[in-house]
Amino acid sequence: MAERIAYHRSALHGIHTMQADSCRAFARHCHEEYGIGLIVRGAQRSFSGRGMVDAGPGDIIMVNPGEVHDGQPLQEDGRAWRMLYIQPALWQQLAEELAEQEGSPQPLLLPQLSDAGLRQQFVQVFALLRGEAVAGLPAEQAMLQLLARLLPAHGYRQAASACSATIARVRALLDDAPTQPHSLSALAELAGISRFRLLRSFSQQLGCSPHDYLQQRRLNLARGLMAQGRPLADVAAAVGFADQSHMNRVFLQRLGITPGRYVRALC
Repeated sequence: MAERIAYHRSALHGIHTMQADSCRAFARHCHEEYGIGLIVRGAQRSFSGRGMVDAGPGDIIMVNPGEVHDGQPLQEDGRAWRMLYIQPALWQQLAEELAEQEGSPQPLLLPQLSDAGLRQQFVQVFALLRGEAVAGLPAEQAMLQLLARLLPAHGYRQAASACSATIARVRALLDDAPTQPHSLSALAELAGISRFRLLRSFSQQLGCSPHDYLQQRRLNLARGLMAQGRPLADVAAAVGFADQSHMNRVFLQRLGITPGRYVRALC
């Protein structure tokens, strides 16, 4: 089966759409945006911030910014799904309008749920946002109505962080210097624990290894530079990848598309 994964700008600023039909097993990764999607064919199993979840046809799938997740098909012919990726600034604006209160804590999204009414609204919103000449009013209205149903019924509040001070120090270093080379020995020394304990604790608390976390940080930086129109080879060097081929592999493992196709989707 031929794989089809396509990202597009939507009719509303701050939202991208994605359509996919794939047998690919995605490596653990995260997004900087809120994601709301729909499984339209097949089924998948994925790691999420709330454990392992299965999703099948008609199920809503969702992800929060920075939430580590992956995805493996449960059938040989893969699965097909659609996603809306919403920039955090727009999400906050829309959520505050619904709550009629500025600065209120933003509810997080569950990884999977079944809601027939929400499914119908998603299909309507996706069609409007994929329209190239659609007026802003119908799309804005439909998006607000989708969130008005979603957040009160299925949103939840952030629990206290389970990240220890030891692992938080390592994560902060990787966040502050993602383009620099890092060794497991140096990270373990910073944490004051053995390399093995660092690997185990980091993975248990953040859902991925230090290396995978660093690769994700570099990927996020790369996406930002690509949006500025920087040449791909320059982007790869600037964010710490070994070369452009290395960056290509990371994009495919985590997003299912090459950097070149990602850039074309931004145009």
